[in-house]
Amino acid sequence: MENTYPDGDNYVCADCGYEWPMAGNAQGDDNADAVVKDANGTVLNNGDAVVLIKDLKVKGSSTTLKMGTKVKSIRLVGGDHEVDCKMDAGNFMLKACYLKKV
Repeated sequence: MENTYPDGDNYVCADCGYEWPMAGNAQGDDNADAVVKDANGTVLNNGDAVVLIKDLKVKGSSTTLKMGTKVKSIRLVGGDHEVDCKMDAGNFMLKACYLKKV
């Protein structure tokens, strides 16, 4: 919003009262510039649909994500597991090397 202002080490929104650190903004810009590619080398973007290319066991659970499962509306995030997604089995963070763009 246009009614934000700096307050110490934070930005503050005058409309809703939400505060966030100024340092967090710089980190978000770095992650936005990162290019994430699927198993075939195709560039992934936020909102893309992907398919799992192999069965993935969920750590700490007896659940297995099956090969061929389609995932809609992915969200790219920074870190080791680049893709955040919602599936019928729950919310998961996945590595892009196990996905193929549809």
